[in-house]
Amino acid sequence: MKALNFGSLNLDYVYQVEHFVQPGETLSALRQTVNPGGKGLNQSIALARAGAVVYHAGCVGQGGALLRQTLEDSGVNTAYLRETDALQGNAVIQVDRSGQNCILLYGGSNRSLTTEQIQETMAQFSPGDWLVLQNETNLLPELVDAGFARGMQVVLNPSPYNETIAKVDLSKVNWLLVNEVETRQCSGAEEPERVWAYLHERYPALSLLVTLGSGGSAAFTGAEHVRQSAFSVKAVDTTAAGDTFTGYFIAGLMEGRPLADCLRRASMAAAISVTRPGAAPSIPARDEVECRLQAEP
Repeated sequence: MKALNFGSLNLDYVYQVEHFVQPGETLSALRQTVNPGGKGLNQSIALARAGAVVYHAGCVGQGGALLRQTLEDSGVNTAYLRETDALQGNAVIQVDRSGQNCILLYGGSNRSLTTEQIQETMAQFSPGDWLVLQNETNLLPELVDAGFARGMQVVLNPSPYNETIAKVDLSKVNWLLVNEVETRQCSGAEEPERVWAYLHERYPALSLLVTLGSGGSAAFTGAEHVRQSAFSVKAVDTTAAGDTFTGYFIAGLMEGRPLADCLRRASMAAAISVTRPGAAPSIPARDEVECRLQAEP
């Protein structure tokens, strides 16, 4: 069993700031770094560091050689990455003193997927393999349809949440992974149980994961509902927390672990990630997560 992440790759331009810049304000940054990132890349690396066999498909643009190398150095198979003449997708990220962030995305090369690429890549995977998707590439509805037709387990993190999501047939998605902002966007509700009730009525085969930051997380399937509290740590940078959680959670599902165990491991991995700066560099390895879990009471 293997995972195919058809996802984004970004160069992250990260600015440490006293506070998020306001309309009309000119603000001097305390520090600037350029890191590999993008929800797709981060989630692939988290999957690989959690022990999953993962392939990353997508497009590498001008200036993006670092991103391919970063994936390969983390154990991700890049056989299905294609080169494109478009400018590499990137993000401008502000991180304030408390570790919170705000992000401005430019799609660039991530908007260069083609139907041919999707079909050729999907043909290399089998029913029961896992397809991991976000909303930072083009052709998202087509990717969902192709994964469903192939008999894959389709996991969708609908971020950023925009009009494209309304075009996705959620009846073809096995797991929907949302944060506390996206719960309101997809259902109009905030409490995870109410979000679940709304979605389950409309898509009975769909399972749901809700991440709530310091409020922990909750997972819902037709058979069980599980809550997990967050581990208490001092946050430095929350940029990759959600992607780290996603990768570890999916890896746990792929291993057939109990749902509660999947949540606990993902929560610890995310907690470790926020204590470090950057996106991909902050994602912990499986051994570190296991060690920290064993130390917990």
